[in-house]
Formats: sequence, C-alpha cells, structure tokens
Amino acid sequence: MTQLINSLYNDEAGFIVSAELVLVATIAVLGMVVGLSEVAFNVNQELEDVGSAFGSINQNFHYNGTAGHKGGIAGSKYNDEWDQCDDSCDVSCDVAPTGESY
Repeated sequence: MTQLINSLYNDEAGFIVSAELVLVATIAVLGMVVGLSEVAFNVNQELEDVGSAFGSINQNFHYNGTAGHKGGIAGSKYNDEWDQCDDSCDVSCDVAPTGESY
C-alpha cells in the first residue's frame, strides 16, 4: 500500500489544480465578463444609432393632380410626423431599474 501511495505522490504526469491556476482562471473569467459587458453596451449603442438613422429618413412624398379635357385626378400627399421613438439616445443603460407597482 505504501508503494502505491509513493508512486502516486511521485507521479508528475497528471494535472494538479493549484491555487495559481484557480487565481489565473478567476482573473480571466472576470476579464471576460467585463469585456463582454462592454461589447453588449456598444452593440446596443450601435443598434440605437441604426434605429435613429432609419427614423430620420424623410418619407414625404407628393405628386400633383392632373387635369385634362375630360377628367382629372387629385394629387396625393403624405407627411411623416414625429414619432415618440424617433428621438436619438432612446436607449440608456445608465438608468436604475424600477420596481413593479401593483
């Protein structure tokens, strides 16, 4: 039995989880969490910019009516009004969450 314990004690082919490896892995995971948080924030900002760009497209159109000897066609007009969500900076990650009210 002591020969088995000595052989296991002297075996260097295995993987030993040491405090250093745990520390390095913990720092790496924390760095990944912070990095992915920043990526998520920047993706939200870019998507908000894309939404603002789509909201700022001018959608007005107008054509005049025509009239001839035997008839006429009225013109048409469309005016794009301001929507509540057309404002830039709609997405804000700096606002604290609010509780539910019943």
